[in-house]
Amino acid sequence: MTQAASQDLTARAGARPLDALRCDIGGPPELTDVVAAHLRLLGARTFRSDDGGDSGRAVLGGAGFGPLEAEVLWTDPVGASRDAVAAHAGAVHVDAAPAAPAADAARVGSGGSGCSAGSGAVLGAVHDEATAQAVTGVMSVHGRRDGSPRGLGVDYTATAAGVLAVQGLLAGLLAEARGGSAGRVRTSAVRAGLLAVSQYVAAAGADEGEAAPLAPGGPPFTSADGVVFELETLDPGAWAAFWRALGAPADALRAGWRPFQFRYATACAPFPEALHTTVRGAVWSRIQAAAAASGAEVCALRTLAERAAEHDHAPPWTLTPYGPGNHVNHRQVPTADRPLAGITVLEAGRRIQAPLAAHLLRLLGADVVRIEPPGGDPLRGMPPACGGVSARWLALNRGKDAVEADIKSPSGRRRLRDLVADADVFLHNWAPGKAAQLALDADDLARVNPGLVYAYTSGWAGRIDGAPMGTDFMVQARTAVGEAVRPADEPPAPSLMTLLDVLGGLLGAEAVLAGLLLRERSGGRGVRVDSSLLGAADLLVGPALARGARRPAGFRRPLRTADGWVAPGDGCAGAVAAYDLGGLASVDAVRLLSSHGLGAVVVASEPGAPAGALGRDGHGAPVVPDPWSFG
Repeated sequence: MTQAASQDLTARAGARPLDALRCDIGGPPELTDVVAAHLRLLGARTFRSDDGGDSGRAVLGGAGFGPLEAEVLWTDPVGASRDAVAAHAGAVHVDAAPAAPAADAARVGSGGSGCSAGSGAVLGAVHDEATAQAVTGVMSVHGRRDGSPRGLGVDYTATAAGVLAVQGLLAGLLAEARGGSAGRVRTSAVRAGLLAVSQYVAAAGADEGEAAPLAPGGPPFTSADGVVFELETLDPGAWAAFWRALGAPADALRAGWRPFQFRYATACAPFPEALHTTVRGAVWSRIQAAAAASGAEVCALRTLAERAAEHDHAPPWTLTPYGPGNHVNHRQVPTADRPLAGITVLEAGRRIQAPLAAHLLRLLGADVVRIEPPGGDPLRGMPPACGGVSARWLALNRGKDAVEADIKSPSGRRRLRDLVADADVFLHNWAPGKAAQLALDADDLARVNPGLVYAYTSGWAGRIDGAPMGTDFMVQARTAVGEAVRPADEPPAPSLMTLLDVLGGLLGAEAVLAGLLLRERSGGRGVRVDSSLLGAADLLVGPALARGARRPAGFRRPLRTADGWVAPGDGCAGAVAAYDLGGLASVDAVRLLSSHGLGAVVVASEPGAPAGALGRDGHGAPVVPDPWSFG
């Protein structure tokens, strides 16, 4: 990117909370490029040093702050989550439960950044993106549709770790600005991967089975004239009307709804083959007409070349100050490991994106209050359950308080405004236009609290005309993520793992932290914060757009063993392919490759299974380790 383009992109990110700060960055670019880019967008001057280390480091300071250090590793010793520790001590909102023992692969070593086998245990050393995806269960979840583990062609865990590192730095600066202390923050690709699969981890450890089968199958679909497309609807009536318009068998459309509805939860959708057969008999124009008539939506998969042609290079979020400023009441002095202590976040979120953003803010010490409809969030009952509560819901919402309010009624909106008056952040991911329709947009709530950080985590951020419904898989299809995640010898297909909902939640939390810091540095002015799934997609496909091509054939494809799978490191795949591992147990295969200096790891058969110490909350639901450690 040219200097002029970089300056233009920085300007479009809005106000900059890191003006006058300097950051020195070193370590592997795959772990630090996102850190450097986001800190620059936020106003910091970044300077890179080639220190040759295996971990990424960023030291941020200046203008009376810091120095504050962030370390980004491929893996590090991961202990129990704060939620599990607190539950064991009886200090959370749920009953106490003992923590589960650490899995065997808690011994996984950090390794190096090349093809070295490192010094890890027999399960292998995590030393790059491929091995991080393998041990955390990202490969197993992404591969569910195909029936075997598959690696993502994008650097998902490293990208997420970079965003987590920026979050840690912003939280530390915010703690300093509020009179507390800040020190060193550490995160890793393994912690990021575990966070990404936390809902799947929770479901796997629930008291009951899944609501829909875990079996190969799912979208995208292909029309008679060769258009590959995604289908989306949240309405069973629209689903049925779409398939009837195309002449699908009645029993197939009925049997297909439940797997389709739960694909966000299961990462697969084994619906009847008759549905694929139906669309293969219809041309694209007829399919579009059926969608328009039924209320369902369809989106043809875009290629990387098509995305490159329309890419506007917008930043992943924008920060817009408003109002004259307001005194910020520091209700509690933050600490190094709870930098958001005393901050109150109101969250009116649904599904994953906004609830995950608020979950991360709570892990950093904020008090989070969910705004739920009368009767409570219906997703609390989404199967499978732990202790009578949805395991997936707990993965994103444990430890939050809740207030019921019917925001469609005047009294419910008054209740929400009363809560806003004493809050620091209001966060939602409502449908476009809903906030304005209810008089709950940023301008409306600024009249109640001129120092409010108003955060909207949307699908498209208003950047694409005529965009379809802003859900994970539709955004993947429209932005060429479906092509970028698959190597060149596989047909493009959006991952049924909720890649963008998770990364969008991470970006939402990062943007809120930037907004809070900007408020501190601008005399208490309120800040509107906008982030989106589109921003998450751009972050993921950016390297592929720069390359102008997908990854090569067979990229990050695990190898079969007698009892499972092993994944070679990205730099070792060619050499490992020369070995016949089919007759060996996975641990023996890794041991053999290690003896020849080749790095590989055993692929986790279930999400989160071998990577770190999983705790249990008071409902008995599994808890992944916190994404950062402070000290």
